[in-house]
Amino acid sequence: MWLTVGLVVAGCVGVGIVNGGGDSDKVSPPTAQERDDTVAVLARSSASQGVCYGWELKDYFGYGDPVSVGSNLGNGVAVEDNPSCPRWLQVSVRIYYPSESSDSDDNAYVDVNGSSDFSSTELLRIANGLERLGVTEKVFVDDPGWAATRAAVMLPLLAVEAGAVEPAATPAPAAAQPSPLPDPGSDLWRDRWGYLLAAGGLLLVTALLITVGVVQRRRQRRGVVPAQRAGAATAASRTPENA
Repeated sequence: MWLTVGLVVAGCVGVGIVNGGGDSDKVSPPTAQERDDTVAVLARSSASQGVCYGWELKDYFGYGDPVSVGSNLGNGVAVEDNPSCPRWLQVSVRIYYPSESSDSDDNAYVDVNGSSDFSSTELLRIANGLERLGVTEKVFVDDPGWAATRAAVMLPLLAVEAGAVEPAATPAPAAAQPSPLPDPGSDLWRDRWGYLLAAGGLLLVTALLITVGVVQRRRQRRGVVPAQRAGAATAASRTPENA
């Protein structure tokens, strides 16, 4: 009898999980553009830091393949237990969407996993840094695909901040190419002869106008002086009798 009751209870629980445990189709994966952009960014970070970075998005009640997985090695390629990744970090996200008949709230469970050379303290610091940078639980619930790839892109920065990974080497600036020597024939006179010619013309005209003005002024003064002297002589020749 107890065996029968146990089987019935187990069957009811199983049916509840399959039918009412959650809506896995609500867990939206990242778009193709988001996946491609994330892979490109992670590839650059991995090449400079020597660490593989990836993401994994799952439905809380999902028992099959993840909704989305990817890394610097490409979309669909996980870093965990990958022979190509002796050192790796991965953000693992599980989204819980209860059934419509449930009173439970939507939730997101976010963890940062890594290879054995990363301590639990470092992994915890990295995970806490995601929320500080704005990738909160609400963001994961509202847009799981975008949030998962966004969190993966932040892993290299947070790993450096936690002291778990060395900063990426800054590329040395390329040596500045010496500026080409000017054309031997392009000297000051040849490059700016038009401006210099115009300036010389203006100076010549100005000097000419000044000269003409000075000459005319002198002539005017010469004409006034004799006239004044002639008037003075006439006045002197007059006598009181003539007056």
